[in-house]
Amino acid sequence: MKKTKMLIVFAMGVFCSSLFADQIVLKNGDRLSGTVVKSDAKNLVIKTDYAGEVTVNWSAVQDMTSAKSFHVGLKSGQTVVGPVAVKEGKLEVTTKDFGTLETPTDNIVVIRDDAGQLAYEKSLHPGFGEGWAGGLNLGFALTRGNSETKNLNIAFSATRKGLHDKLSLYTNSVYATNDLPTASPHTTANAIGGGARYDRDFTPRMFVFVNGDFYHDSLQNLDLRSLFGGGLGLHAIKSDATTLDLLAGVNYTHESYSSFVLPPIPPGTTVPAVTHSLAGLTLGDDFMHKLGKSTVFTQNLYFYPNLSQTGEYRGTFNLGLITKISKWLGWQNSFGDIYVSDPPTGKKKNDLLLSTGLNFSFAH
Repeated sequence: MKKTKMLIVFAMGVFCSSLFADQIVLKNGDRLSGTVVKSDAKNLVIKTDYAGEVTVNWSAVQDMTSAKSFHVGLKSGQTVVGPVAVKEGKLEVTTKDFGTLETPTDNIVVIRDDAGQLAYEKSLHPGFGEGWAGGLNLGFALTRGNSETKNLNIAFSATRKGLHDKLSLYTNSVYATNDLPTASPHTTANAIGGGARYDRDFTPRMFVFVNGDFYHDSLQNLDLRSLFGGGLGLHAIKSDATTLDLLAGVNYTHESYSSFVLPPIPPGTTVPAVTHSLAGLTLGDDFMHKLGKSTVFTQNLYFYPNLSQTGEYRGTFNLGLITKISKWLGWQNSFGDIYVSDPPTGKKKNDLLLSTGLNFSFAH
């Protein structure tokens, strides 16, 4: 008798769990039972006890029933709340205020449960310390023996994306020395750059931006170059796998070069310290493409024609490739070129940088 009661209780538990679970019937006759987690315009995700999360294309769904309430976003921009059901390709939402709303499943933009909706609404207005993602690149090389050199390059970037805006911070530096007593100069590279850019969308495709960039290069005798600018941008490509932004605007640049001895001899021949303040244009692009699940390729090109002295210009070009090794660790390769059409006397126009090393990524 005791065993019979236990079997009855177990059967009732199984029956009740299946009764209150979300049910999906596919057009091929298959049935899925579990908890609907989320949905977008293409797919529906249900979490089952026996197969984990299962993603189903909406075109394969014949019927669906759920007792719990969902937030359903439609293409019209309307969001309705209530228990949902699908019958013969049509979604039914039983709302408290408007009764049952019926619409084709291809009119669905998103379906969220209460927890998902709360997280989404919070993401629209994140705190300043929330929503950041980025990485730290680190490379180091050391030689001893016939050659005595060391090289250190560090780069950091972080991006905070909102619903209609984006804040980007970035910095990079390279330092290299030749430590042989006969070497001249001992320091073979010493450059530090960084800046910030803020974008704000005013249409789905167009945005405004403001930016500030700073750069120091000891070997070019550049104490500091400061650039402040802004303008308009276009999201030429905007998808999860690929983005391409085109930018055009104006900028104000201030440069300060220190005095230095001009080689070769005669001794005492120096180039005096100079400063430049000039207005210019900002033209450029930012490109990102995901190569599979683990590799990201980036490229940006900026061109700064000088409006104060026609014919002079600067340009920067960067390529990057990061391949994930684990969730937080990756391998990075980068190439950069900074070009100045009118450098100080005795200095070259191009500064090239090729680096490779580890990438430590983070998200908050």
